[in-house]
Amino acid sequence: MMRVLVFGRTGQVARALARAAGDDMALTCLGRDQADLTDAAACAAIIARADADIVINAAAYTAVDRAETEAALAHAINAAAPAAMARACAARQIPFLHISTDYVFDGSGSIPWQVDDLTGPLGVYGQTKLAGEEAVRAAAGAHVILRTSWVFSPDGANFVKTMLRLGATRPKITVVADQHGGPTAADDIAAALLDIARAFHKGRGISGTYHFSGAPDVSWANFARAIFATAGMDCTVQDIPSSAYPTPAARPANSRLDCSALARDYAIARPAWQRSLHHVLHDQGE
Repeated sequence: MMRVLVFGRTGQVARALARAAGDDMALTCLGRDQADLTDAAACAAIIARADADIVINAAAYTAVDRAETEAALAHAINAAAPAAMARACAARQIPFLHISTDYVFDGSGSIPWQVDDLTGPLGVYGQTKLAGEEAVRAAAGAHVILRTSWVFSPDGANFVKTMLRLGATRPKITVVADQHGGPTAADDIAAALLDIARAFHKGRGISGTYHFSGAPDVSWANFARAIFATAGMDCTVQDIPSSAYPTPAARPANSRLDCSALARDYAIARPAWQRSLHHVLHDQGE
């Protein structure tokens, strides 16, 4: 029986992990009342006394725009906390799985990002997530950093739920068409994390940074069209440039991720987001 300790309980991926837990594992998800991610030492102390074979950090500060004015809080949760977790795991030789983001890149070009490409986050959120990555690597324990993009699920706040809400009351909406990436279902991320956890538990885990996103890559506008078509909603999408929808934090125009390393090392392929979207909308009660 593999014992998995998860930081996070109410977020999209944490909820998906709870749904995906198999009979071969005992999964414990820690909410904010049990693990305060603004207290890095407390997070480390939890790991120090935990009865766990694998630790997964599925918690993060993800308010991209608000991070511009809450940099200290974002850094505490996205950088200091995972740094302490990774060091505590390394001290006990427990593999540490950590979720990161396409926002560590500057979004230039149109070629999918390789895992070892030069990073260059555009805002505070990406900067703090990159700092978290660097700290996890520096801890020098067994680890996997899984960068992903455009997460959606039936839980929490995400683009799919926003489109469903807007499409229910408007005949036409405008959506940016010059940002491209791979929509990724939280359930697919959870499944990938648990496959990686099983590999480590069997002594076959490979430490490193990996990319994981849904296929094929698409623009936000075309993703919105797919959402409405899958949901059977009659709402027209008008393409607009990012310049017509200014936000406090800049978004990367190119969020395409090359996921070949994950396929090579763990035999985990990019999931088809259309299939996952149908599952979210029709099988999970959206």
